[in-house]
Amino acid sequence: MTSISRKQQTQKRHKRLRRFLIGTKKKPRLSVFRSNNHIYAQVIDDQAQSTICSASTIDKEFKIKDNESSSNCNSSSEVGSLLAKRAIKQGVKEVVFDRGGKIYHGRVKALADAARKAGLKF
Repeated sequence: MTSISRKQQTQKRHKRLRRFLIGTKKKPRLSVFRSNNHIYAQVIDDQAQSTICSASTIDKEFKIKDNESSSNCNSSSEVGSLLAKRAIKQGVKEVVFDRGGKIYHGRVKALADAARKAGLKF
């Protein structure tokens, strides 16, 4: 029996989820990528194959306090609210949430909750 790495398991879950998650112009896809150090989120129109807006912990507008890391729930919440503001500015009010094969927990959940709180509907 061969063992499957954690990364391969995540990719397998993401591929399985993406069969059902399709972003349209009316309801684009909010895609989340989480690395060890940063978190990235994009609002994507899959039919037009274009990114409507994005936000991450490496943005110029994103502010980190001196002692704080960019890989925690507080940072993810700030990214979620920043993304929601940008999406609403572009005219997007509803999205389909794509967690990228990750478990809906921790930083991914914090980003989603902050985006909801800022006005996006999932």
